[in-house]
This record gives sequence, C-alpha cells and structure tokens, in this order.
Amino acid sequence: MSHAPVPPISSGSTQLPPLTPGPYRSRLGFVALIATLGGLLFGYDTSVINGAGGFMSEDLGLTELGLGTAVSALLFAAAVGALTGGRISDMIGRKKTIVVMALMFIVGVAVVVVAPSLPFVVAGRIILGLAVGSASVVVPVFLAELAPFEIRGSLAGRNEFMIVFGQLLAIVMNAIIGNIWGETFPGVWRVMFALAAIPAILLLMGMAKMPESPRWLIDKGREDEALRVLSTLRPDDRAEPELADIVRARDAEAQRTQWSLGKIFSNKNLVKIVLIGCGLGFFQQTTGINSIQYYGERVLEESGFARGGALIANIAPATISVIAAIIALQMMDRVSRRKTFLAGYGLVTIFHVLIGTAAVALPEGTLKPFVLLVLITCFVGSMQLCLNVATWVTLSEIFPQKMRAFGMGMSVFILWMTNSFLSLFFPSIIATIGLSNSFFAFAALNVIAFLFVLKWVPETKGRTLEQLEEEVTTGEIYLGRVKQGLADSQR
Repeated sequence: MSHAPVPPISSGSTQLPPLTPGPYRSRLGFVALIATLGGLLFGYDTSVINGAGGFMSEDLGLTELGLGTAVSALLFAAAVGALTGGRISDMIGRKKTIVVMALMFIVGVAVVVVAPSLPFVVAGRIILGLAVGSASVVVPVFLAELAPFEIRGSLAGRNEFMIVFGQLLAIVMNAIIGNIWGETFPGVWRVMFALAAIPAILLLMGMAKMPESPRWLIDKGREDEALRVLSTLRPDDRAEPELADIVRARDAEAQRTQWSLGKIFSNKNLVKIVLIGCGLGFFQQTTGINSIQYYGERVLEESGFARGGALIANIAPATISVIAAIIALQMMDRVSRRKTFLAGYGLVTIFHVLIGTAAVALPEGTLKPFVLLVLITCFVGSMQLCLNVATWVTLSEIFPQKMRAFGMGMSVFILWMTNSFLSLFFPSIIATIGLSNSFFAFAALNVIAFLFVLKWVPETKGRTLEQLEEEVTTGEIYLGRVKQGLADSQR
C-alpha cells in the first residue's frame, strides 16, 4: 500500500524530516529500557519497606519511631540527590551520572542487607536515597534529550512506568517471600532488600554501552560525537538537520544569557517556570499517593482488613498503577498536558472525598474494607493515569537547556521534601485525626492543585525542547496558555 508524502515537521527554526519507520526506533527503545532500570530501582527501593518493615522491626527490635526513621532516611536523602544529581550530570554527563548512580544502588543494598542495627540500615537507606533522588532527575532528562520531540512524552514517560512496575515488583515479592519464609526466617527482610541488587547490576553493565545525551554533547562543543549519536537514533535524513537545529538554539541562547543563578533569578519568566515546576512537584505529593505506597498495609488495616488480608489486598493498588501507567504512556503524545493534569486532580479529589465519606459512613463488620479498597484502588489508578507520568514528563521538558538541571533539581527537591515529611508524619496523622479526615485534608489540597494548574501551568505538548526554551525565556509560553484556555472555553 502506498502512502501520500508526509510534510516535514517544523521545529521552529528548521524543517525537520518526519519520523519514519526504521531500526532507530528499536535502538531508542533499548536505550530507554536500560536507562529506566534506574526508575525500576527507584520504585523497588522506595516500596520494599512496605512489607519488609514489619519483619525488620521484629528482627532488629525497632520502635515505631525507629521504623519511621528507616523509611524517611531514604526520602530525605533522595531530596539531596535530586538537588545535586542534575548539577553533577551537567559536569560529567548524563551517562556517567547514571553509572555512578548504579554503583550507589549496589553499595546501598549491600549495607542494608548486612546491617546489624538501625544505624547501619539508615546509612544504607541514605546511600539508596541519594541514588533514587539522582535517578528521579537524571533519567527523565536523559530520555527527553535523546527522544525526537514527536514521541518525547511517551519515551520519557516510560520511566514512570518502570517506577510503578518496580513498586509492584517489591510488593509482590514481599508477599511471596513473607508468606513462604516469614514465620521461619527472622532475616527474611534482608532477602527482600537484596533482590534490588539484580537490576542495579544490569543498569551498571547496560549503561556502559549506552550513548551520551546529544544535547549535552553539543552543549560541551562535541558536535561530531552528537551527530554520531543522532545518526543511530533518528531516520537517515534527520540527524544532520536536527543537529543544526540544536546547535542554532544553543548559539542563540549562549549569546543572550549565561544562565547563571543570578541571571535566572533576575528573569521573571525563568523564576516563574521554576516556581511552576516546584508547584507541580509539591502537588504531586499532596495527592497522598506515597502514603499508600509506603504505608498501604497500615491504611488497609485501618480500613478493616486483618494483617494477612491487607498484605494481599495491597497488591491491587500496585497492579492498577502499572495498568494505568501503560495507558498513560499511550495518552502522553495525544492529549494536552494541561487537560491531563486538570482531569487528574479533579478525579483524585472526588475519590478522596468518597474514601473519607465511606470511612465515616459505613459500619464496621460489613463490606467496608472492600469498598474502601476499591476506592483506594480507583484513587491510585486516577493518580497514575493522569498525574504521575504527566508530572515527570512535564518537568523533564519545561526548563531551558542551560537551567534544566537546576530547574529539575529544585522541582524534584521540593517533591522529595514534601514526600519525606508526609511519609514521616502520616502514621501520626492517621492516629490523630483518623483515616477519613486524612483523606478530606488531601481532597482540600487537591482542589488547590486544580486551581494552580488552571491558572499557571503552560502547555508543552507538540513543541521541541528548543521551541520551549525560547518561549519560556521570552514569556510567550504563558501567553500561549491564556490563548489556549480562551479557545477551549469557546468550544
């Protein structure tokens, strides 16, 4: 069957030939698979404590505060890793940073597995947290800088899929290992943690053969190397014009500003995009999603399940996360980012209200645990479908190249700090105000998030990184958001 000629795609300053079928797509997919092992480790190492924590507490004699310290140590360290990982990747490259990150995952797992006491567990979790935080910044940026802009959303979004797959893997393996050896082997939690070493080793070995980000290479003046990378990851006639486009954007931006911190904070448009990124990171966490990821068993027990039933029921939200992530990846390059955010915060708010109402209204000893499980699963599915992937993809693309590491690092630092404090105090919150009021509070926060997106968050879909760079710097992207909002309201 013959096809009509496809017109070239404008990237802003040149006409790029369209993406056509070819072997470069499988190469892009393989690079993404290897790099997103960092996302899988992110998911596994943050969720393994949801199931392993009880066994660890019994084996090491931990108090509730001790367990909370073990949980939050990784998260606070991840905030530091997020803030520094981008800067390090600017200096030594995205690829080398991911290699260092893989080594840290291996060392962190080893320290936790052999830990004789809480201080050693905390030390290992801090090392893992630094790696997790770096992964949360560097892997999405690496993928966004490698991807053609037409499929940037779905390629960069694969990292979020791997995160939730890692979370599901941790919960499933905890359930299997705990049920088989939990009653006979006091150190069973060490096996649960040790499994994370396998993808860490694969990441270390795989990244040794991966290419560097062509945009990072161009930024360092290594244009010949960047062309070789693009030649393997683009159709035959596209590498050179895309290289020229990126070089042109780099040269134009280099003449306009040095992108120092002083310059960033003196440009109101750049300050605005940093604040928007920080807001997206903050509100992603105030959905309460990671309270379920780290304390899902506790929440389900509060809902009325026995401990054994809660461990099994805990698999349902993790499973829906993976399914929703797959659907979200298909949506990312087809649906407006802004509309996806608005739908997500609207749905999450509705399910929070329903969970809080059901927790109050339904009597004990009825179908209450199962009703709450369904509602919690729907909440997690809505969050994953509309907010998680969209947040990480948007953060990876809204910042100009010369401040991408800083902007991404600040945004993800806020994300991790919010995550850390919520995770540290969530058990106390439930104990103080109850399950229902906890979710009512989350609902109120998500109404604010909806209004934040409606007023401030710009659309990024369908633009090259170079176009976004120019529009963010000049402030045109915010005018485009207003015009788009008016157009939507008139339809």
